Amino acid sequence: DIKLLELYSRQAASALNNAFLHSLVNMKNEELTRTYDQLKNTYLDTIEALRLTVDAKDEYTCGHSDRVSYFAKRTGEALGLPDQEIELLSIAGVFHDIGKIGTADDILRKTDKLDPTEYEIIKQHPLKGAHILSAMSMFKDVIPLVKYHHEWYDGMGYSEGLKGEEIPFLARILSVADAFDAMTTNRHYRAKLDLEHAKQQLVEGAGTQFDPWVVETFVKEIVDRFDVVYQEIRHTYLTNSI
Repeated sequence: DIKLLELYSRQAASALNNAFLHSLVNMKNEELTRTYDQLKNTYLDTIEALRLTVDAKDEYTCGHSDRVSYFAKRTGEALGLPDQEIELLSIAGVFHDIGKIGTADDILRKTDKLDPTEYEIIKQHPLKGAHILSAMSMFKDVIPLVKYHHEWYDGMGYSEGLKGEEIPFLARILSVADAFDAMTTNRHYRAKLDLEHAKQQLVEGAGTQFDPWVVETFVKEIVDRFDVVYQEIRHTYLTNSI
């Protein structure tokens, strides 16, 4: 009887211990979930604050980052990229011009052609953007997209003169999205292009400035369906219209 009682006692103790551990694990999981949600909200708030900072820099490019983000994300989805890479495209679109925060307003808002010195200053904004984002570890995977979104497929871009497959694929997507929105919105130094001329510029730039595969997908998904696309992003056009 005593041995049987000892056996039951050990089993009861084990069951109580397991129940306690299960309860403790649930508590820790709930705590981790709350912490993750708080971090995610902080992350999203940081993105929003930086986005507004970029847009506030120049009224002519207000909404530009949101549209580039949208175009890049839609293109990534059409290419069948995984969710993680699509999210990177979306975030990089928001941040791709953040380096312009460090560029003088008289250069950004100049209505005449930039002189060589001014152009060299403008060309530094991808590196400045990468440097700004490097201060926050949460954006480490976004940095290459921001840093290389002005590289050309033929190696004639900046800041490092990368070419072809040397350029991160997501940065090649971002490059096309950025160029298209720049073409189709008014800027200080020139009026916007219509859709047909913008499409022509993309097609002609395939293989030189842009990745041909990305251009092909972008044209089918964005340009040729712009009547539908526009309805989803019309709120981003303030001083600009298309």
